[in-house]
Amino acid sequence: MGAVEEQNKELAGVFMDALSRADVAKVDELYAEDVVVAIPGTLPFSGTKTKAEALTGMPEVLNLFPDGLKFTITSLTAEGDRVAIEATSEGKTFRGDLYQQSYHFLLRARDGKVVEWKEYMDTDLARRVLVGE
Repeated sequence: MGAVEEQNKELAGVFMDALSRADVAKVDELYAEDVVVAIPGTLPFSGTKTKAEALTGMPEVLNLFPDGLKFTITSLTAEGDRVAIEATSEGKTFRGDLYQQSYHFLLRARDGKVVEWKEYMDTDLARRVLVGE
């Protein structure tokens, strides 16, 4: 693996840590100005977002977890500008429900910044626990 892939894996780790800490300022710093954030599905926070939209929506999602949502990376694979991230999360919702989710994230990087972020998860679980449907 080359230096670029190692740098991109490091960026992925720093980014996931910022998400776990709900550090909106750090996420803002790590996003490129032209970042595209995509969460497939029909959840209230699904869709394709610009940087401003993603940062505005971040507290809305994170506020569902008063004690935070801890992400744990289980696997990282890097090739070129892409990093595939397998991860889990755990946290208690504002209702007291335990939320344990599995994810696949795709991060694309350019010059040490995130230019694309795709989040895949069990949307049925997210709908039941987070939206209450």
